Amino acid sequence: MCDLWADGFERADSALDPGLARTGMELLRGLPRDGVPQSLLVTDLHAGNVLADRREPWLMIDPKPHVGDPAYDVLQHLLNCEERLVADPRGMVRRMAVFTDLDGERVERWMFARAVQESVQRPRLRRVAAALAP
Repeated sequence: MCDLWADGFERADSALDPGLARTGMELLRGLPRDGVPQSLLVTDLHAGNVLADRREPWLMIDPKPHVGDPAYDVLQHLLNCEERLVADPRGMVRRMAVFTDLDGERVERWMFARAVQESVQRPRLRRVAAALAP
């Protein structure tokens, strides 16, 4: 999935700094392959896909299952909160990492890579990419 996104980004016209673009695509291709223990991911985990339920307190719906890095799975929620993400990228990413007991630096690297990749269609994410640049 990440390779396909990186390929698409590299074919598109990006207004992003070339160094940020290159680093983002290196991370997007590299993070899935760097040996972190894998788990089953939802990949479309955001507030609209979490419902109150009678059987369990919460029910996640509409999964897009992939096997991958657990630090990736919170990104869709962050991307769906664009106003807050743009206002305080590092703070929002770090709060989410603490809340979910994930490695904050790893979630930050993933968010940087996705912000770069998404910036072609969502120009406001250029600010996020610049703020989170390694």
